[in-house]
Amino acid sequence: MRIYLMTDMEGVAGILDWENWCRPGAAYYDLGKELLTGEVNAAVDGFFAGGATEVVVADGHGSGGINPLLLDRRAQLMRGWPAGYPLGIEESKYDAIAWVGQHAKAGTEKAHLAHTQSFSYLDLSINGISIGEFGQMVFCAAQYGVPAIFGAGDLAFTKEAAELVPGIETVAVKRGLRSGAGEDLTAEAYGRYNTAAIHLAPEKAREEIRAGAFRAVQRFREAPFGLRTLKPPFERVAIFRGQDGAPKTISRETHPTDLCALMNMPFNPQPMN
Repeated sequence: MRIYLMTDMEGVAGILDWENWCRPGAAYYDLGKELLTGEVNAAVDGFFAGGATEVVVADGHGSGGINPLLLDRRAQLMRGWPAGYPLGIEESKYDAIAWVGQHAKAGTEKAHLAHTQSFSYLDLSINGISIGEFGQMVFCAAQYGVPAIFGAGDLAFTKEAAELVPGIETVAVKRGLRSGAGEDLTAEAYGRYNTAAIHLAPEKAREEIRAGAFRAVQRFREAPFGLRTLKPPFERVAIFRGQDGAPKTISRETHPTDLCALMNMPFNPQPMN
């Protein structure tokens, strides 16, 4: 069983904010990479214990989030994808896709560091379904017949995942405390908005992730699940925050047959009425 494991940093236990933990040169960036790699290793161990034969770890954090020196020796590391979506999942036949360190989509209440790609998004939808980074990969992977079986991150993300992919195995490693969607904030202000959270200790988070990854593989081997598809044609609608007194903008793009191709199309933002 071959698993594609997508990773991000903001959904990891112990990652406290974006400014100090998730960008190069930040005070705790290297420690943040250690925390993410520790959670990834826990998932890798659980997958192999459950019966996986290969795990490819996709480093999905913008500036990089995996410390290769600390990565489980059984895992393979992918960094960079020349053609955009579906981010390398088309290169080989994977049996399932999973996530570690994932955060909730932009505008999610009581999430921690919620955003979609950047803090400038208000919402992103495909065929009327509001999604974040998780949902984009769910649908792109499904286009290649790869189901979503596991996701670890903050509690708000796990609820988002369960709603989009019923039956998916999830593990919450922290929970956000801030109410309100922050719709009227600038991107800079929104980046500092969802920083209040209660975290599991890293060791406990890793125990939970290993157990969840093991359950996911065991369940999948007994009865495959987690394939969420959409029917063409496809429409993408993105709404962006206003900046420096400028109004919010909206961008609409369509593709008749290929969802992944749609995700790679440039945006054409127009002022909202």
